[in-house]
Amino acid sequence: MISQLGRYEVLSELGQGAMGVVYKAKDPLIDRIVAIKTINLGLAQEDKEEYEGRFYQEAKAAGRLNHPNIVTIYDVGKSADIAYIAMEFLQGRELRDVLRENDGLLPVDQVLDMVAQVATGLAYAHEYGIVHRDIKPSNIMLIRDGHVKITDFGIARMASSAVRTQTGMVLGSPKYMSPEQVLGKLIDQRSDIFSLGVMLYEMLTGAAPFVGDNVNSIMFQTLNLVPAAPGTLNSKVPDMLNFIVAKALAKARDDRYQNAQDFAADLRACREVLPRSNRPIDITPGAGKKLDAIHVAGRSAAEEAAENSSGTLGLSQAFDSNEATLRLAALTGNPDEVDEWAKTLKMPSAMARKQNAVRMSTPPARPGSAVSSAGSNFRVLTLFLVLLVLLLVLYFY
Repeated sequence: MISQLGRYEVLSELGQGAMGVVYKAKDPLIDRIVAIKTINLGLAQEDKEEYEGRFYQEAKAAGRLNHPNIVTIYDVGKSADIAYIAMEFLQGRELRDVLRENDGLLPVDQVLDMVAQVATGLAYAHEYGIVHRDIKPSNIMLIRDGHVKITDFGIARMASSAVRTQTGMVLGSPKYMSPEQVLGKLIDQRSDIFSLGVMLYEMLTGAAPFVGDNVNSIMFQTLNLVPAAPGTLNSKVPDMLNFIVAKALAKARDDRYQNAQDFAADLRACREVLPRSNRPIDITPGAGKKLDAIHVAGRSAAEEAAENSSGTLGLSQAFDSNEATLRLAALTGNPDEVDEWAKTLKMPSAMARKQNAVRMSTPPARPGSAVSSAGSNFRVLTLFLVLLVLLLVLYFY
């Protein structure tokens, strides 16, 4: 273990991520304990520039934000081939670990309070043109008195950023991605709202709304599946909260909450009508905060294994390839979405055209019974109105 990073005295290692190590350190100038997030720049020149650029983007993004629900950034620097960010040392626990210890479920009123705090912090970041892009339980810290902090703006997109993602490149954690992230489209603050909605659903039910045996099946569900209302899985969830979750998880951006502050306001309004729980949440730090290193080269092996072990929700076991993904997308989406899928999955345009042809050649579905019933009801109502008019005419004449 290294002993010095710039002026900081390294005390211990807190954790390791895909691209570097996180240390507990001391700032001797002001005698303050900090967490230092590092990235090893001993890479090929092209990769080095991309990773370093995104690393400094995190520092710039989070460093501009001064909010009680966002981790504070103190300093950024470089020592040999190691770039680092010195940030607030949080004595608490990741929300992910707390959920695991409680079988994924916490009292509903406490869930609403936590998620409302996250929404408030995101609303502040969005005001500065910063979208987090990777909201999930492992990026949320619980500290004293139920206080919540958002961490890891490592893949945040800023309106003025010089670091651009490639066309069709997907960044984020699959289980929590918005539909527009899945398709590799440009995103805005409503993508964070969707991701927070996924996290809220998981906290209320103990299960993620979109799961599968592989990334493709999760992404397909994100685009096409409407999950069951949380209240059907947890009787303690009130109807009002079912509607809040449904709005946050709307597939179309215009149907979602348009800003995180409105989301937070509805969560707090719902919490006010619920009984208060007195169950304390253990936030003893244990080994300390294990901050993930910057996510620029994909997820850690442990996270990927955990996601891939999730059960399916009735998806075919044959749904295990990019070709199958595109085939199903062609049968359920429109041609533009199929083209976006082809870009996301880096498939040749010929395959996209082939799957579009399959979609266009599929015979139209027969009208459902509900539609037939609606038409029949309309005809009965029309006949009734005609008879009523005739009776009135006969009465007056």
